[in-house]
Amino acid sequence: MASVVLSEAEKLYIVHGVQEDLRVDGRGCEDYRCVEVETDVVSNTSGSARVKLGHTDILVGVKAEMGTPKLEKPDEGYLEFFVDCSANATPEFEGRGGEELGTEIANILYRVFSSESSVDLKSLCINPREHCWVLYVDVLLLECGGNLFDAISIAVKAALFNTRIPKVRVLEDEEGSKEIELSDDPYDCIRLNVDDVPCIVTLSKIGYRHVVDATLQEEACSLASLLISVTSKGALTSMKKVGKGSLDPESIFEMMETGKRVGKSLHIALQKILDEEESLGTSRQKVGFLG
Repeated sequence: MASVVLSEAEKLYIVHGVQEDLRVDGRGCEDYRCVEVETDVVSNTSGSARVKLGHTDILVGVKAEMGTPKLEKPDEGYLEFFVDCSANATPEFEGRGGEELGTEIANILYRVFSSESSVDLKSLCINPREHCWVLYVDVLLLECGGNLFDAISIAVKAALFNTRIPKVRVLEDEEGSKEIELSDDPYDCIRLNVDDVPCIVTLSKIGYRHVVDATLQEEACSLASLLISVTSKGALTSMKKVGKGSLDPESIFEMMETGKRVGKSLHIALQKILDEEESLGTSRQKVGFLG
């Protein structure tokens, strides 16, 4: 994870501020930085999104490709995650560092999406045991400015919301062999229902309190964080502790309650942005990936 080196005096200043519910950038402990979301930014994908959260910049592309259902789930499609930590994002990503973080993030995404209800995988099945849609979700870290996991989960949800999968007809001839016909009408497509796709809320313990959306400087003052995936209804679907420090049961309970509360308002704000963008249709001005 990208990190910064702070002097003891700087750490003390940040920790004391957090205890007073006043962070260096003026936010309270439960406030996020400004989140910028733009969808449909990469042309050769089924869906894409770019999210900027402070100085953290994430690009996600989703490609729908036809595959074979997994043996244990013959009537479902599935998602595959790949995370690329660009060495431009921080020098620490050069060599093994970036690969290890990429694998860790991908594993957390698999865990978050392992919940049966997050995406309706049955809707991705074309014909059981034979054909299904596989959604390849590519995450590219362009810049790291703290709170990576939350930004990635917001970008993944936005890209899945933007994903359009071609409608398919299965034609069977007299001999019983099946042929698949893809619709070439761009408007004749399946949309994913992302209502139950969770977002990750990372709560970083600093001193006796915890903050959401920590900056790199705040992360340097935190010995332990709790990653919580929360649905739009405030249901908690998974939890993971990161960092070397320990968390006492009372802190964990408080962090879970904060995570649920903050997660619900995060979902509402994100859905509002996505709906507004969608309503503009082709008339909206695109900043685009290189904007």
